[in-house]
Amino acid sequence: MYNRYSCSSLKFKCNVQSITNLVGTSNADFPSGDPGMYQLDITLRRGQNLAARDRGGTSDPYVKFKLGGKEVFRSKTIHKNLNPVWDEKTCVLIDNLREPLYIKVFDYDFGLQDDFIGSVFLDLTSLELNRQTDVTLSLKDPHYPDHDLGSILLSVLLAPREEQREVTMLMRKSWKRSSKVTFSMWSSGKILGMFLTISLFLFQTQSLRLSDLHRKSQLWRGIVSVTLIEGRELKAMDANGRSDPYVKFRLGHQKYKSKIVPKTLNPQWREQFDFHLYEERGGIIDITVWDKDAGKKDDFIGRCQVDLSTLSKEQTHKLEMPLEEGEGYLVLLVTLTASAAVTISDLSANSLEDQKEREEILKRYSPMMMFHNMKDVGFLQVKVIRAEALMAADVTGKSDPFCVVELNNDRLLTHTVYKNLNPEWNKIFTFNIKDIHSVLEVTVYDEDRDRSADFLGKVAIPLLSIQNGEQKAYVLKNKQLTGPTKGVIYLEIDVIFNAVKASIRTLMPKEVKYIEEENRLSKQLLLRNFIRMKRCIIVLINAAYYISSCFDWDSPSRSLTAFLLFLFVVWNFELYMIPLALLLLLAWKYFLIISGKDNRHHDIVVEDMLEDEEEEDDRDDKDSEKKGFMNRLYAIQEVCISVQNILDEVASFGERIKNTFNWTVPFLSWLAIVALSVFTIILYFIPLRYIVLVWGINKFTKKLRSPYAIDNNELLDFLSRVPSDVQVVQYHELKQDPSHSPSKRKKNNPG
Repeated sequence: MYNRYSCSSLKFKCNVQSITNLVGTSNADFPSGDPGMYQLDITLRRGQNLAARDRGGTSDPYVKFKLGGKEVFRSKTIHKNLNPVWDEKTCVLIDNLREPLYIKVFDYDFGLQDDFIGSVFLDLTSLELNRQTDVTLSLKDPHYPDHDLGSILLSVLLAPREEQREVTMLMRKSWKRSSKVTFSMWSSGKILGMFLTISLFLFQTQSLRLSDLHRKSQLWRGIVSVTLIEGRELKAMDANGRSDPYVKFRLGHQKYKSKIVPKTLNPQWREQFDFHLYEERGGIIDITVWDKDAGKKDDFIGRCQVDLSTLSKEQTHKLEMPLEEGEGYLVLLVTLTASAAVTISDLSANSLEDQKEREEILKRYSPMMMFHNMKDVGFLQVKVIRAEALMAADVTGKSDPFCVVELNNDRLLTHTVYKNLNPEWNKIFTFNIKDIHSVLEVTVYDEDRDRSADFLGKVAIPLLSIQNGEQKAYVLKNKQLTGPTKGVIYLEIDVIFNAVKASIRTLMPKEVKYIEEENRLSKQLLLRNFIRMKRCIIVLINAAYYISSCFDWDSPSRSLTAFLLFLFVVWNFELYMIPLALLLLLAWKYFLIISGKDNRHHDIVVEDMLEDEEEEDDRDDKDSEKKGFMNRLYAIQEVCISVQNILDEVASFGERIKNTFNWTVPFLSWLAIVALSVFTIILYFIPLRYIVLVWGINKFTKKLRSPYAIDNNELLDFLSRVPSDVQVVQYHELKQDPSHSPSKRKKNNPG
C-alpha cells in the first residue's frame, strides 16, 4: 500500500507542478511551444532583386502568406517591378507557434497560371514576444536551391492575445478554490481523480477560449458600401484612342469586379458593392482600373486606395480619387455603417426561445414597421446541430469536419470536431436578411493542416422554402448540388421577415456575391446551355406552328374557335386586357396545381445533363496536369466562355418566365398577381397618355432628383429572383435513405 501511494503522490506532484507553472506564467513569458493564442502583426515592406519571370525582364509580383496550409493573406500586385514596395499590414491569430508562416511570391499573369518566383518559411518560435522585429528573408525554389531569387523584407510583432490573461486569471482562481478539495481528496486516496478533474477543466477552458476567439474572428463589425459612379479622363490604352475600362476592388479577402464599359475614357458604371468590415480601426480598399483586351493580357490603367480609418461612420462620403501610376479620376460614394448583423452562440443562448426577445424581433418585422430601415428585411436563425455518417476523408477512416454557413456574403464557421464521422456542433448562427430570395448554403469540410480543406457535402436551402422551428435531416449533396453524397446534416431554421419590405426589395438589384467561382470552359456545360436554349426556342416555334395551323384550317373546329376569339378580342380590345390576360393565366395555373391536375416534376433532362457535367468535372480534375498546355489558349477559351454564359443567360431568362407561371416560388407568383392586378386597374381607369406622361417625367428628372442613383429594370430584377430549371434541381431537397437511422449509427459506428 505504501509503495502504491508513494508512486501516486510522486506522479501527482509532477502534474501539479506542471499545472502550477502554466497557471503562474504571465503572457509575456509563454514558452514558444506552449499552447496559447497569439496575435502576429505583419507589415510586408518590400521585395529586393526579385527574379524576372516576364519576357520584358520584369515581373508583376504579389505575396501570399499561408499558415497551416490555409491562405491568410494576399498582397496587391505591383506591376513591372523587381523591387516592389507594398507597405501592407495584416494581422493573424496563431494558436501554435511551432507551425511556421509560409511565404510565397508569385508573378501575376492574366489568363495564365501565375509564375512561381520563390518561397520561404518564417520560424515563429524564433521571434521575441512584444517586440517589433525587422526580418529579411531570402527566397528559394526547392527545385533550384542554388538560384538567387531575391528577398522579402518584413516587420513582425508577436504578442499574446488579451484573452490569454483572462484564462490565466480564471485558472488561478479555480486552483485556489480547488486547493482545499485537493487535500481532502489526498486524505481519501482519490488523487488520480483530482488530477483528471483538473486536466478536464484546463482542456475545457482552453477549448472555450479558442472557441470565443474563433467566434470573434468571424463576426464583422460594419458594412462598407461603395458606389462606383464614374471615371473621368482615363488614359487611352487602345489604338483607337479609347479604352474598355473596368474596376477591381479588394478589401482583405473580399473582391469585386465592375462591368466593362466599352470604348470610352469617361465611363459611367453606377454600381454598388458592399464589403464587410472586420477590424475596428478600419482598413484600406485597394482599387485598380484595367482596360479589357480580348485575346491578350489586360492593360493596367491606374490605381488608388481608400483609407477607411479616415472616414466618419453613418455618413456618405463623395470621393474623387486621382489614379496613381496613370491618368484620370474615379468618383465614388463610400458609406460606413456600424452593424451587428451576424452572431454565433451555443444552443443555450437561443434568442427565439426567450419570449421577450422573440416578441422584440416579431415587432421589428411587423407590418407597422414596413417603411422603417428598408434594407433590414428579416431575421434568420440557423441551428447547426449535428451530422451523421459523413465521408471518411483521412487515411485513418475518419474526418475532422467543420461546417460553413453562408447567406450571400455573410459567411460563418463552426469549430472543428476531430476524428469523427458523426460530429455534434450545437451552434446557433443568426443573420439579418437583406433579400428574402437569398439561398442559405451549408457546406461541410474536412480540415487538413497541410493543405486546403476537403469537401464533404453541401446543401442549398432557399429561405422561402424553410419551415420554421422544425428540425430536419438534410441529405448532403455534391459540389454541383446535383446528386447525393455520403452523410446527412441536422438543422433547425427559423425565418422571420416583413412581406412588404421583401416585396419592395424584389424589385431592386440583386446583391452580388464576392465569393463566386470563376467561369470555366466545359464542353458539357456548353452543350447543356445550348440544349436549354434550344428547348426555349422550340416552345416559341411550336407556338408559331400552332397559330399557323389555325390559319391553314388543319382542324376546322380549332380554326373556327380561334377565328371567333380573334374577332371578339380585336373588337373589344383595351390596353388593360394585356395584364389581365397574364393574370388569368397565372390564376389558371394556380387552380390546376391545387386541383392536382398539374403533375409537375423535376426536369429529368436537366438532371441528367447536370450528372454528366459532374462526371466531366471529375475527369477534368484528373487530367488537368496532362492538358495544362491547353490553358495557354486563353483567347479562344475566353470567347467560348462568353458564348457559354450568353447561352446560359438566354436559357435562364426563358425558364424563369416559365417558372413564374408554374408557381415554382409561390411568393413571387403572388407578387406578380398583385402587380398585374394593380396594372390592370390603372390601365382601366387612367388614360394611356397620362401614364406615358408620368413615366417620361420620371425618367427625365431621375438624374436631377438623384444624380448618383443606380439604374435598374424592375422587371429584370423580379425575374432574377425566379430560379431557373438548373437552380430548381440544385435546391430540390433529397429524401433521406430509410436505411439510415441514428440508432443504427450509434450501434455500428461509434466514432
